[in-house]
Amino acid sequence: MSTSPSKDLETFPNPRPEIDYTIRIRVPEFTCLCPKTGQPDFAELRLEYVPDKLCVELKSLKLYAWSFRDEGAFHEAVTNRILADLVAATNPRFMRLTAEFNVRGGVYTDVVVEHRAEDWTPPTKVELP
Repeated sequence: MSTSPSKDLETFPNPRPEIDYTIRIRVPEFTCLCPKTGQPDFAELRLEYVPDKLCVELKSLKLYAWSFRDEGAFHEAVTNRILADLVAATNPRFMRLTAEFNVRGGVYTDVVVEHRAEDWTPPTKVELP
């Protein structure tokens, strides 16, 4: 196998740091293990962020998500950990991670976590007619 799971999140310089814009990324095949039963948990991760100086490199994000496949984690803990790691790597102006977990025992779980830089004010939303 030429690639393997990795906790390393690579970045690259934001090509337009002078403006606010949103990057949206979907990771539809996230898996980790239930810490109680060891059974697999499946989720779709949706990442939205306004970069500052750095953007996350997509292949490293894919390998990072893959690295959780054999780890036991509660939904809330793993979602917060992923956001914390992404914020540490990129230091964005704003970042939101939504983890939408598939059913487990008849229960669906969605976990939404956010980070906002203290000195960042979101732009006013434009509503077109």
